[in-house]
Order: sequence, then C-alpha cells, then structure tokens
Amino acid sequence: MNTRMKFCGLRTPVDVSAAVEAGAAYVGFVFFPPSPRYLTPEDAAPIAAQVPEGIAKVALVVNADDELLDQITETVPIDMLQLHGKETPKRLAEIKQRYGLPVMKAVGVAGPEDLETLDTYLRVADQVLVDAKPPKDATLPGGNGLAFDWRLIAGRRWPVPWMLAGGLTEANVAEAMRLTGARQVDVSSGIETAPGIKDSALMQSFAEAVRTA
Repeated sequence: MNTRMKFCGLRTPVDVSAAVEAGAAYVGFVFFPPSPRYLTPEDAAPIAAQVPEGIAKVALVVNADDELLDQITETVPIDMLQLHGKETPKRLAEIKQRYGLPVMKAVGVAGPEDLETLDTYLRVADQVLVDAKPPKDATLPGGNGLAFDWRLIAGRRWPVPWMLAGGLTEANVAEAMRLTGARQVDVSSGIETAPGIKDSALMQSFAEAVRTA
C-alpha cells in the first residue's frame, strides 16, 4: 500500500503542477486570511480547476461560518472540507449535511489528553488530521513547521482514515511514518523556501523520501 501525500497551502498554478508531478493524492487550498498561504475563493477557483481528476481538492478553513463555506463551495470545485479550528462534532455534522462533502477534522496533539479530544470526532468526521498543537501565542492553527512526539500515537488505529501532519520534511518523514504507521502524510511548510512560497524541488525530494520510507 502506497503512502498518500497531501500538499497543502498551494497558491499558484505552478504549485499545483509541481504537486501533481510529485505524486500528491490531495492538494490543499487555505481560506484563512491570517495565513501566508491564504487564497480568496475567486483566486482559488481557476487554480483548483486545473487539478487532474482523481486528485482530491481540499479546502482548509478555520471556524468558518456558512457564508464563507457557501462562497467557497459555490466558487471553487472542491472535493473535501478540512476544518482546522475549534469546530465541535455538532458543527461537523451540520457542515456535512449542508454541503454533502467529506469532512476532515484537524486535531492538534501535544499530550495524551489531546487524543481524547480526537476521539470525540470519530463518529462524524470522514477523516482526521493528527497535527502538532500550536503554541498558545500562535496566530495559525497549523502550518507552523512544528512536530509533536510521534510516540504518542505509535500503534494507534482509528475507525476512519487518518493523516499525519506537523513539521514534516524530507529529513524526518520516513522516521515519522516508521514510528506512527501513517499511510497518509500532510506537508506544507516542509516544501517551502519561505512561508507561502512552495518549491518544486522540495516537493520532489519529500515525495521521494515518502516513497523510499
């Protein structure tokens, strides 16, 4: 079974082409204004439209209201919503019912207690993203280039597909996969030369590290 990669925070047609060439199974677009990877739905629409069939287009939002979600889903041809804020399981269920799209819930992990939080989403989320918990003073809920102690989830299995995120790079992704058993990995800052600036060579080297892990 091949490990599936999600390249997140893509902002240009060149980013998408490089992600596709590297073998991404998912491409992510960020609709959260404080992020250096932010796109408006209008900017994202033509970029998402060039993604080949079979590669999942993911919209990352943070505590988004229905107005923003309406705008995204009506403008951008997306396949999945990634909720990266403090959305409750009830809110997840509402979003799934309203938009009829799969929902991935991101949960930040720093200690064992955070795994209990993750468990509360398993009945409603289609996938979970196990990410590093951001520092208390962080302005972004993810994409901070931070990893967590992967031993916390060693041997853990959940009843829905899950994805590992948080500070992954070409240098550490093989070890992260070995310790966690992850079959899906998410990368953003690890394929950048600066916040929001993706690099095709880094995408290729990350992909090669995953394939040879």
